[in-house]
Amino acid sequence: MRAKITYLITAAVLVVYFVLVGSRGVMLLQQGTLLTVTFGIAVLILPVIGIWFLWKNTQFVTRANRLAAELEAEGGLPVDDLARTPSGRIDRDAADEVFARRRAEAEDSPDDWRCWFRLAVAYHDARDTPRARHAMQRAIRLRESAR
Repeated sequence: MRAKITYLITAAVLVVYFVLVGSRGVMLLQQGTLLTVTFGIAVLILPVIGIWFLWKNTQFVTRANRLAAELEAEGGLPVDDLARTPSGRIDRDAADEVFARRRAEAEDSPDDWRCWFRLAVAYHDARDTPRARHAMQRAIRLRESAR
């Protein structure tokens, strides 16, 4: 729940920022000179990119959470029993061991979204965020195509 609240607060702050930047861009456009119109267009591009990025990430998080809820209802959510360092971080060797099992599971069942979801969690635990995101995107695509 803490992560959801943090995400919502961050998203709200970003939306306020986008509105402020967008209003400055409009003000520059209203000046009407070549220089201010050019800067105004450039300034307006940033909030458009930011809103698109925020929207895509919100969709990703929402879909991943739906998969997690579905997997939890089935009893297939991976259990977080990995060894941790004194600071609370997941032990790298323990994460690598689980990752090897999850990767083999996904290779054996490449069309099962559940295996890809668990592989994404294993990538995340192994601190490989880009691959975790790609594995989760694949799990989402597989689940949506199965519906």
